[in-house]
Amino acid sequence: MLKLNEATAQLLIVDDEPEIRSVLCRLLGELYMCEAAASAEEALALLSEKEFDLVLSDIQMEGMSGLELLPQLRSLAPDTQVIMISGMGAMESPIEAMRAGAYDYLMKPFDLLHVEAAVERALEHRALLATKRHYENYLEELVRQRTGELKSALDSLAEAYRATLKALTSALETRDQETHGHSERVVNFSLRLGQELNLNEDDLRSLEFGALLHDIGKIGVPDAILRKPSKLTEAEWKEMREHPLHGQRILSGIGFLTGAARVVAEHHEKWDGSGYPLGLRGAEIDLNARIFAVADAFDAMTNDRVYRAALSYETAVAELDEYAGRQFDPQVVEAFRHISRSEWDEMRRCTTGGELQSAGQLNPGATVEACVLPTFLVSA
Repeated sequence: MLKLNEATAQLLIVDDEPEIRSVLCRLLGELYMCEAAASAEEALALLSEKEFDLVLSDIQMEGMSGLELLPQLRSLAPDTQVIMISGMGAMESPIEAMRAGAYDYLMKPFDLLHVEAAVERALEHRALLATKRHYENYLEELVRQRTGELKSALDSLAEAYRATLKALTSALETRDQETHGHSERVVNFSLRLGQELNLNEDDLRSLEFGALLHDIGKIGVPDAILRKPSKLTEAEWKEMREHPLHGQRILSGIGFLTGAARVVAEHHEKWDGSGYPLGLRGAEIDLNARIFAVADAFDAMTNDRVYRAALSYETAVAELDEYAGRQFDPQVVEAFRHISRSEWDEMRRCTTGGELQSAGQLNPGATVEACVLPTFLVSA
């Protein structure tokens, strides 16, 4: 049986009768370290100075009673066990004491063997509670540790996924030098819009991966069409417009890219239903795809193309406004306008050549302050 080390058990005997204190101290002092108090007030003073494993207290005392002592004792020393002592025939007080948290009670005049047995049981109970608490604390710490390890592993796995997808995107962009770095920029633009629209963490992750992989379907488009320097024929345009569905098929069956696959499949759909490949309209289009469409158009307009120079920020915003409700979701365009031009400029400066720049890898002339992206973008 589990027992508290008798040599270290600290007992406090509280009774206003000197004879009772003397008898109990003499009896229990052979096994435990005993102290005595002549009143509840004196007991509280001792309890505030040191820890006791067990208190034996009379119920009826001059001044504060044992029942009045009990709640204050519990507040000062919640782990201390309490045995109440009551006069013979007064059963209501011991029962009330048990309801208030006393472990046991003894009736006067008491049998000394019963006293020893009650004290031993109370101390064993305290030891069991201490062991239980220690085990619970150990389990809680183990859960915290394992949770931290799991989170670290999941974060590492997510970073591995992200690095793999970025490498794939970079490989795809070697086929189309005109849009080199485009995917990284639209990822950051899309995530900022997603934050403005209060997307949750899972939706932001789907938006990030969808924006990064939006043109993965172009793997299925021949170089003769993808890199053709002149205007595409109608047949070539038809084949080019299949790339969203190619991309969706490539990503199908990959669980963590389910949300991203919708962005890939629907990023060329238009709010008024005139887009491709499915002709979806309005809210039929995935919200992340609608967000990406605005980010994609803004990036395309504000970067040089072989057929035109980059448009100014003001001109690009005017175009977004003009086509809100036709090509773009008006709510997303409105969210775009809530973000200051300085933020858009900052994100553009901090994403160069398709790579997100850290504070130690800034472009010449850029300041650290100007290129510290929000935390939710740094992982992009």
